[in-house]
Amino acid sequence: MIHANDWSTACPDWAERLASGRSLIPDLPLFRPVADKALRIFKSLRVPDMIGTPTLGEVCEEWIFDLVRAIFGAYDPETRRRMIRQFFVMIPKKNGKSSISAAIIVTAVILNERPLAEAILIAETQKISDIAFRQAAGIIRLDPRLDKEKGGIFDVKDHSKTIVHMNTGAVIRILSADGDVITGSKAAYILVDETHVLGHKSKADAIYLELEGGLASRPEGFLLEITTQSKVQPHGEFKRRLKLARDVRDGKVSLPILPVLYELPAKMQAAKAWMDDSTWGLVNPNLERSVSIDFLREKFVEAQEGGDDKLALFASQHLNVEMGIGLHSDRWVGADYWLKNAEPGLTYAQLLDQCEVVIFGGDVGGADDLFGLTAIGRHRETKIWLTRSWAWCVRDVLKNRKEIAPRLEELERAGDLRITDGAAEHVEEAVAIICEARDAGRLPDGVCIGLDPYGVAALVDALEAEGFDPSTRIAPIGQGYKLNGAVKGLERRLLDGRIRHAGQPMMTWCVGNAKAEQRGNNVYITKEAAGVAKIDPLIALFTGAVLMDTNPQAPASLDDFLSDPVLVI
Repeated sequence: MIHANDWSTACPDWAERLASGRSLIPDLPLFRPVADKALRIFKSLRVPDMIGTPTLGEVCEEWIFDLVRAIFGAYDPETRRRMIRQFFVMIPKKNGKSSISAAIIVTAVILNERPLAEAILIAETQKISDIAFRQAAGIIRLDPRLDKEKGGIFDVKDHSKTIVHMNTGAVIRILSADGDVITGSKAAYILVDETHVLGHKSKADAIYLELEGGLASRPEGFLLEITTQSKVQPHGEFKRRLKLARDVRDGKVSLPILPVLYELPAKMQAAKAWMDDSTWGLVNPNLERSVSIDFLREKFVEAQEGGDDKLALFASQHLNVEMGIGLHSDRWVGADYWLKNAEPGLTYAQLLDQCEVVIFGGDVGGADDLFGLTAIGRHRETKIWLTRSWAWCVRDVLKNRKEIAPRLEELERAGDLRITDGAAEHVEEAVAIICEARDAGRLPDGVCIGLDPYGVAALVDALEAEGFDPSTRIAPIGQGYKLNGAVKGLERRLLDGRIRHAGQPMMTWCVGNAKAEQRGNNVYITKEAAGVAKIDPLIALFTGAVLMDTNPQAPASLDDFLSDPVLVI
C-alpha cells in the first residue's frame, strides 16, 4: 500500500541533477497505469503552432514526459484522490510552456470522470489566458478523435472561449484574474499561466485562496502553475509562492506541491555565471527544440548593447535569473553596493546603544506618497554610520497606486511600513521615534533633524510641542541638486563599507527604484524620475546625510563631566 509519507517531493540534490541533465522530479511511487495512459494521450496530441504540426511525443524532451507522468500518476484511481495537488513549474521563455500546459489540461479533461467538471485557464489578463485557450483549441481541431466537426468529443466555441466535452459536459474556459469572478470557483483543473504576472497583482493572495479553496471539493483536481521568472524583483504573492516552491524542493517544508524550477543555483547567479553561454542549456531544457542557442546568443548581444536593464531582462526571461535591485541603466550607483552593507536585524534600540550621536532625515511627501524617516547614527568606536528607516502611508495610496499596492502590503507585513486610515498617526509615531533618541541622550545640541521643507508643517508643530525649537533644532534641507553631496558621499560610503543599514526590504525596494539623472556635475535623484515607484525613505536618508556630513558633536554625558579635572576639584 502506498502511504502519503512516500510522496515527498523534496529534491535536495537538484543542483547536481541540473548539472548532469537529470530529471528535476524526484522518484515518486506513481500509479503507473494512470501515468502511462495519460502519457500516451499527451504524446498523441499535436502542436498547432509548429510547422508540420508534429505530435508532442515527437518534439518534447524527456523532462516534459516526467512532468506529465507525475501530474497524472499522482492520482489514486481507487480513492479518486490526488497525492500531489499543486505543481509549480518555472522555465524560461521559448521552452514551449503554452503548448505543454494546454495539452496537459486537454489530457486532464479527456481522462476526467466527474460530470460537468470545469477546467479554467487563468492569467492576469484575458490576453495572456487566451494564449493557452488558442493552443488547446488548436490541439483539438488537429485531432479527428477530439474535434466535434470531425466526429470527435469536444465542441470548441470560439465566441465564448469555451471547449465542451460532449459526453461528460466538462468545460474548459478562460477567466480574467478578477476577485469577483474567481469567487466561488469549484474548478477541478486549474492552469495559471505566468504566475509572476498574476502574483504581482493587487489582492493576488485572495485570488489564490479562492482557487485553492475550490479544489477542496474536487479531490481529483490539481492546480498547475507555469511561469518564467519575474521581469522585476519578485514581490507579493509571486515571491511567496516561489519561496514556498523552493522550500519544498530543498526539503525545508513538506507539502503536496511538486516544484520544477529550472534556475541556476544562487551562487552561480550571484557570480553571473549565466554570462557564459555554456550554462544556458542547464536552464533551457528544450534547447535546440523550441529554442536555439543561436537565437539566445543574438538576444544576448542585443541586450548587452541595450545596457544593464536590457541585460537583466534577458537574464530573467531567458535564463530565469532573479532580478536584483537597481538593475536598470539609469540606476543610482549606490544600488550596486547596497546589499553588501546590510546588517539584517539591526534594531533601533541597538543603533541607539552603539552610537554616540544620532540625527534624523525626513521626507513627508504628498497625500499619495510615503512619509519617510531615517535615523543615522555614528558608531561610538568605529565611526561607521548605522541607519534604520521607517515609512507610513494612508490606505488611499493602495487605491491610487494599484501598481505598487501588493508591494506596499508586503512591506507592511515585514514591519517596515505602516498603512493607516489617517495621516495624524504618521506624525505621532515619527515624533515618538525622535523623542526616544532624545531621551536616550543621543541627539546633538544643535540641529538634529533635517527635513524636505515641503509639507512638513504638522510634523514641525508636533516637534515644537515636544520642546524642539524649529529655529535651532530643525533644518530645511534643499532637494534636487542640493542633495548632490549626500548622494555622492553615500555612494562612496557604500563602496568602502563606512555605512551599515538594517537590511530592510523597504529600503532595498526604494534603492532599486531610484533613478539618477546627471546634469552637469550634479546627480539628481528625484521623485519625478522614479515615477509611481516610491523612494521617499531613501530621500529621507539623503536628507539626513546632509546633517551627518557636518560632523555633529556627540552630546556631553554625565561621565564626561565627572572625568573633567576642573569639576573634580
